Amino acid sequence: MKRGLLIAAALFCLPSTGAAKVYLTKADALALAFPAATTVGKKTLFLDDEQLDAVRREAKADVKERIWTYYVGSSSGRILGYVYFDRVVVRTMPAVLTAHVDSEGRLRFLEVMSFEEPEDYLPRKRWLGLFADKGLGDDLRVRGAIRNVSGATLTSEALTRSARRMLAVHGAARRSGLRAHEEKK
Repeated sequence: MKRGLLIAAALFCLPSTGAAKVYLTKADALALAFPAATTVGKKTLFLDDEQLDAVRREAKADVKERIWTYYVGSSSGRILGYVYFDRVVVRTMPAVLTAHVDSEGRLRFLEVMSFEEPEDYLPRKRWLGLFADKGLGDDLRVRGAIRNVSGATLTSEALTRSARRMLAVHGAARRSGLRAHEEKK
C-alpha cells in the first residue's frame, strides 16, 4: 500500500476504539519546520531494489515502502530542510512520526503526530529532543545516543528505528535527486 495512503489513514481516520490521539497535522508539522515565508515543494521518491536494499542497510531497520513522499522547504533559492513522515507499529498499535532533516542530513526534530498506544507509552518532548542534531553516524540507537525510556522500551526502539529509516530514505533521496518527481504543494 502506498505510504501516503497509510499516513492519511492514520492521521484522519480514528480507529473504532477511539484510542488514537492526533498531536500534529501535516500542516502543523510543516509549519514547525519552515518559517511562514518558506516555499514548500512536495517530492516523491520511488526506490528501486538496489536503493531499497541500501536504505535497509543504512537504517539497520526493515523498510517495506518503496514510495516515499517528502517536503522540501526553500527560501531565496536556498534549501532550508526536508520533512518526512513515517508510520511505525510501537507495541501493537501504530504511531505516525515526522522528522525535519536539515540540508546537511541531520535531524532538527522528531515529533509524534499520532499515537494509538496508551499515553503511558508516549515519549515526552524532552526525550524526543535527544534526536536533535543527530545523523545516521552519530550512534543513533537506543542505549547509544538515545536513552531508553524505562517502562517504554518498545516505544524507544520503534521511534529510533523510524528516525533511522527517515534519515536513510533522505540519504537515498539526496543520492538520486534526479529520480525524484517534484510536485507543487
